[in-house]
Amino acid sequence: MSTTTLRGVTVVDTRDGSLAPDMDVTLTGDRITSVTHAGGEPTGTPVDVAGKYLVPGYLDMHAHPLELKDPAGTLELMLANGITGFRQMSGSPKMLQQRAAGTLPLRDDSPALLAMPGTVLTPLNAGTDAVAVATVAEQYTAGADFIKVGFVPPDVFFAAQAVAGRLGIPILGHLPVNIDVIRASRNGIRSIEHLGPGLGILAACSSDETGVRAKLAAQTADQDSVGENPLHGLDRGPAGPQDGGQPDRAVPLGRRRADAAHRRHVRRGQGAGAGLAVRRRRHVAVSDPDPQAHQPDVRRQRVPQRPEPAVRRRSHRQGVGEGRGRLRETSGQRAHGLPQRVRPAVGVTKLLDDSGVPMLAGSDACGAVWEIPGYALHQEFDLLAEAGLAPLRILQMTTLNGAEFLGTTASMGTVEVGKNADLVLLGANPVEDAAHLHDVAGVVRAGRYYSAAELDGIKRHVAASKSVQ
Repeated sequence: MSTTTLRGVTVVDTRDGSLAPDMDVTLTGDRITSVTHAGGEPTGTPVDVAGKYLVPGYLDMHAHPLELKDPAGTLELMLANGITGFRQMSGSPKMLQQRAAGTLPLRDDSPALLAMPGTVLTPLNAGTDAVAVATVAEQYTAGADFIKVGFVPPDVFFAAQAVAGRLGIPILGHLPVNIDVIRASRNGIRSIEHLGPGLGILAACSSDETGVRAKLAAQTADQDSVGENPLHGLDRGPAGPQDGGQPDRAVPLGRRRADAAHRRHVRRGQGAGAGLAVRRRRHVAVSDPDPQAHQPDVRRQRVPQRPEPAVRRRSHRQGVGEGRGRLRETSGQRAHGLPQRVRPAVGVTKLLDDSGVPMLAGSDACGAVWEIPGYALHQEFDLLAEAGLAPLRILQMTTLNGAEFLGTTASMGTVEVGKNADLVLLGANPVEDAAHLHDVAGVVRAGRYYSAAELDGIKRHVAASKSVQ
């Protein structure tokens, strides 16, 4: 069993942001076995990390890498960007069987699989109340960690939620169109991914909830479009962004409404996945089907990209094809440069944070088109900062909050003796500026230390092998 000591590091407490400078952190096997003031004789292999900051490994709480035919390159790229654990957000009977048999394609240099569902509930496997109830029971028996809901009718959603509650398995996922978020929260939905999608949370936080829900109920567009556009059906009036109006007039957001809407959600330890990067990328994607236009240069160099035909077809079907409404993403863009349809999601993220709603950071890598694994989570950090969240809150969303959500704080979420040796070394203080979360100077996964040079080597290898699908 190998032993490594990280010498002279500043340990960041993710609970309150306090700093413990000049510490020696000893790792034996896959556990932290000692956290002491520097100066003693090191145990095992010493690694001089003086001047660096140590935080728990990043958790990508919404990702889909195991759906790929060969996820090796994707998982390597996630690790190289500081991600030491991920929640797989869609599964299958085969994947659950592989996990039980220990044959999932997870190598030693992969982030840890934290949780996985069965097949996502859709009209294909949950078209009626009775079918949904049977599907939930099957997935529970097969060993799913949770039930994920996609786009299903309200009656099916609440039937699935009821049986999941009786079985004691968490249910979470997308908030289908026209679902009352308060009722869903009262009945125990565990997390609401992508802040909805659609207008569920936005409507519940609105100071004009009745009006927003009336417009939502009157929509006749297909559900896929509704899920991608938080203002779909509300952006054609005089206050809509297409006419130069302000989105907060189309969906007026109120602090008291947010507080009341989500107080029950907080009490139950439930959470929301912000998903701002996904909302922004999806809006950009249907505005311009050229993926190269939306990737910062450094990311284009790392990972080959290709357009997705299905998205290209959808783009043209919606009448926003190539050459119309072109939007360019740059790494330094601020909130005023966000697509207007994304701004309500940014605003409600800040309201939820101010109201004390626990939120999780997730990238939707390999689930949403044109999301580069690893880098996409870092883009989420930037957008959360643009939304006005404090650096500590963003750090918590990718470390402590995930551990609390999963009920694994005994082994994750803080840098303490007995916890997993899954860690990130940063070149600057992440509590001072969320941008410092990008400055990954080293990663520890299951006690194995990866230097910055090794992480860069992994990125170069992935880019050269074109192994990200």
